[in-house]
Amino acid sequence: MLEQKSNELESPVIQQGTLFDKEELERLQTQRTVWEETMVKKSLERIPERENLITTSGVPIQRLYMPSDVQGTDYQRDISYPGVYPYTRGVQPTMYRAKPWTMRMFAGFGTAEDTNKRFKYLLQQGQTGLSVAFDMATLYGYDTDHPSAAGEFGKCGVAVSSLADMEILFDGLPLDQITTSMTINSPASAIWAMYIANAEKRGFPMAKLGGTLQNDILKEYSAQKEFLFPPEPSLRLVVDTIEFGTRYMPRWNTISISGYHIREAGATAIQELAFTLADGLAYVDAALQRGLNIDDFAPRLSFFFDVHNDFFEEIAKFRAGRRLWARLMKERYGAKDPRSMMLRCHAQTAGVSLTAQQPENNIMRTTIQALAAVLGGTNSLHTNSLDEALALPTENAVLLALRTQQIIASESGVTNTVDPLGGSYFIEELTDRTEREALAYIERIDALGGVLPCIQNGFFQREIAESAYRYQQEIDQHKRTIVGVNDYVIKEDIKVPTLYVDYEGEKAHVTRLQRVRRERNNAATTRALEQLKRVAEGTENTMPAILEAVKSYATLGEIMDVFRSVFGDYMEPAVF
Repeated sequence: MLEQKSNELESPVIQQGTLFDKEELERLQTQRTVWEETMVKKSLERIPERENLITTSGVPIQRLYMPSDVQGTDYQRDISYPGVYPYTRGVQPTMYRAKPWTMRMFAGFGTAEDTNKRFKYLLQQGQTGLSVAFDMATLYGYDTDHPSAAGEFGKCGVAVSSLADMEILFDGLPLDQITTSMTINSPASAIWAMYIANAEKRGFPMAKLGGTLQNDILKEYSAQKEFLFPPEPSLRLVVDTIEFGTRYMPRWNTISISGYHIREAGATAIQELAFTLADGLAYVDAALQRGLNIDDFAPRLSFFFDVHNDFFEEIAKFRAGRRLWARLMKERYGAKDPRSMMLRCHAQTAGVSLTAQQPENNIMRTTIQALAAVLGGTNSLHTNSLDEALALPTENAVLLALRTQQIIASESGVTNTVDPLGGSYFIEELTDRTEREALAYIERIDALGGVLPCIQNGFFQREIAESAYRYQQEIDQHKRTIVGVNDYVIKEDIKVPTLYVDYEGEKAHVTRLQRVRRERNNAATTRALEQLKRVAEGTENTMPAILEAVKSYATLGEIMDVFRSVFGDYMEPAVF
């Protein structure tokens, strides 16, 4: 009997019924009119309201929200229960009452040795998952001693040029007990192969490994611009990892479809949600074309969102995203497994919102953003450090950012009930509007031919650029206040200590890289790279060949050069 009732809850085919009585709504509307013509009118005569009250996406905010604003809401169809389709209130029935979100602080700088120490420090301080930042040379698939990598060592993350670096990076860490997220895109399959090879070398079978590979190449063309190859072969490499993970690594999320970088480039919250879900649909389509079954791979898709300053809009974005993704997976693709319909996500507070002016203010910004992510139902969270507008974060700044999450989890009380803002007339109306406008964007993208044509014709780039320009104009014209930047400005000497990556670390890294090239079995490495080229020229999955190349200590640059020779470099078309 209980099982039957549970199935009824999970079924999207539910008899509809609104929450509100029609006659009561009419009575409330009459009362509202009287209230506006008396109390509100007198108040406005005494103290006028501020003008142009909008969200960061430009959505007008009403003075008051009432039942009439959500009168079409059907509880079970639109809101329902936590852990039940369409997952508006969260993907788990008890959410944080059972277990807090994963506190996954992004870390990486300089040498593998230094970053390994930071990982161990963070785990000792209560972090519950690792998140790896790579330096620019690694992100672009170059070895550290390549001319194009000059001056970039360790500046925005850790340098990884070969399996030897990966062995040091995760030395002494229990890879079967922790989960690891890696923010890497074009070279994702090679970096993932290094992680797998190192784990197996230490006795951890790949089937036991848990974590997430960002691996979202499509958003690179529209936002972050760290692409290497044209979109089509790049998408093939992503599907190779999805297929490989589906077959051999059931605990690994082979892609984290990322709206974070879209938002950081200047998109609105609605654009971030729409473009991210559209990219997700493109990956689903490509995996289905490969011959994979929707319910075999979709449960391991994950998402990554930005959390900006507009508190309520960000909460609504998470709720709308879960509902929209569930409906798309069910209605467009016919997914049967409930896990295929669950949008599970990581969130990171907005780096673009941090200011170099009065950097201590960033602590408050991060706290508000982190609280919005939690109230929105994120599954894991990174909180930015106060000094990140100036440099890579120091150990003390990272600890304070981690403590922000821990205080929210342990002291605020917001984890004691699931979706505490659910049912708010404002939140539900904003959630509905966000879903509608994001779906309208997705339908527009479909009408233009899909994500790849929209990359090639510059649709995403133009939309994001126009939103970024509008937002900056609002700041410049003082229509939007940024504390310490265009209001409450003070003259100050910034005295925040910043992290310094020294030259000695780079010398030690390059020395190790040269030793790897010298001491490895170069005949075996050459054979592995030649086999990888044959596979890349064909249609079979590249992951096994990449793994063999990595195990022979082929470097990241050598592996990426194979792909460059087959796929070519990509030059972005000019967008006006």
